Amino acid sequence: MQSIMIPSLKQVMMGSILLMALGAGLHSTPVLAHAMLVKAEPPRRAQLTQTPTQVRLWFNEEIEKDYASLTVLDAAKAPVTDIRPHIAEDDRKAIVLPLSQLAPGKYTVKFRVLSVDGHVVDSSYDFTVKSKTPAK
Repeated sequence: MQSIMIPSLKQVMMGSILLMALGAGLHSTPVLAHAMLVKAEPPRRAQLTQTPTQVRLWFNEEIEKDYASLTVLDAAKAPVTDIRPHIAEDDRKAIVLPLSQLAPGKYTVKFRVLSVDGHVVDSSYDFTVKSKTPAK
């Protein structure tokens, strides 16, 4: 009888160890992911009737201010301003680029940021400033 109980006890112990290992894996700290764009003003594919005063991008985590790049390009792919972007004072997860008056047309927002975890995010999107239609 004792020889039957020993293998059963081993199986119970091995099962318990396996369950503890699986449980520990479920509660481990997740690996940090790269910064992701969560909001943009103006938004992607926006059709605007007025020039935006700035481009502001929000990310899901803080970004390194010394490695943040944000540019707005016109249809000829030329930058529309020489002003450098800055991290928003009220939110370390946002980058801001002030803009002056833009002519009607399609514009591309290009950005490249380094998140605090060391990952680079490099992307772009477009928006359009429409001509104001005269009132009838």
